[in-house]
Amino acid sequence: MKRTEHRQKIIEALTEAQKIAFSPLSFQAINSMLETGILKEIDKAPLTHKELRQRLNLSNYTLTTLLEVGEVTGLLEKKENLFSITPLGQTFLYDEMTRVNFNFVKDVCYRGAEKLTQSFIKGEPLGTKEIFPDAKTIYPYISKLPNKMRQSWYEFDHYYSDNCFDIIYKMISPVDKIYDIGANTGKFEKVCLKYNPNQDITMIDLEENINFIRGDKELEKCKFHSADMLSETSTLPNMSGAIVMSQFLDCFSMEQIVFILKKIAKSSSKDIKIYILEPFIDKQRFSGAKYSLVHTSLYFTCMANGCSKMYSYTDMEEAVKEAGLKINCVYDSLGAYDYTLLECVKDE
Repeated sequence: MKRTEHRQKIIEALTEAQKIAFSPLSFQAINSMLETGILKEIDKAPLTHKELRQRLNLSNYTLTTLLEVGEVTGLLEKKENLFSITPLGQTFLYDEMTRVNFNFVKDVCYRGAEKLTQSFIKGEPLGTKEIFPDAKTIYPYISKLPNKMRQSWYEFDHYYSDNCFDIIYKMISPVDKIYDIGANTGKFEKVCLKYNPNQDITMIDLEENINFIRGDKELEKCKFHSADMLSETSTLPNMSGAIVMSQFLDCFSMEQIVFILKKIAKSSSKDIKIYILEPFIDKQRFSGAKYSLVHTSLYFTCMANGCSKMYSYTDMEEAVKEAGLKINCVYDSLGAYDYTLLECVKDE
């Protein structure tokens, strides 16, 4: 490599390093531009600094500082005296995926991320322990989270996998019985009942979550079963037909996944079909999707449980095999966000 090329690469690396070093401040500044209405106002039409001050009633200091950040982060452009919004800036205004991800990081993960290193070392979600000192995981406390935090958690959780539910139900039906493990708020059940109001479906989740959703009138035809999937003593019903786990197993470590799958197999009929729906890191078509999944793993570290992550297909394949099951079929690229559905059966 020529000396000039090497020097250019060093300069580029230094520039990228500074972006990472200041990224937490950039993140909060973008939030300020959203909350003060700067991005929304400039999106209507290019404006001068003076025009923006008049419309938004912001101080010269506030507006100047945030406009400068908007420029260097690529959300805004300045030509002569006019500020205009870029496609990147419009993404923060209009793209639902970006909004959901941004709010999830801001409201759920941001403060807890300070505890990331210690969470790795201790294997505990120390970010959530800041709110609930006795918490071993976030899951029993989701319904008790502060309102804004809870709303952003549910929006993030529902945004991705919900996109596949219509597809999944059509793929697994007709089936006599469905057992949804990690049923959450019953979004999948509502899709099932939309297509078949008489579908026999059992929601399985932690007692706290089951109690939270039991009063939902749209789920009154469902059966409910409380279970801690990591408990040696917690039992499951005798299951036949189909078992569905939508973005559930990524809430556990590899060792825990094997334990859960073995537990499920023991309570299932010989001809059971076990469906695992996940967005696997190594099954993504777009680099942005892989980037998002890898960083979502850090949420699990500092907020969820301190030990789980978003997995690759090869990781899950290994866990299924270790649990004494086999993957019968693999359905890739489901929905808008490249989910994969694994149909697993007992390996006998």
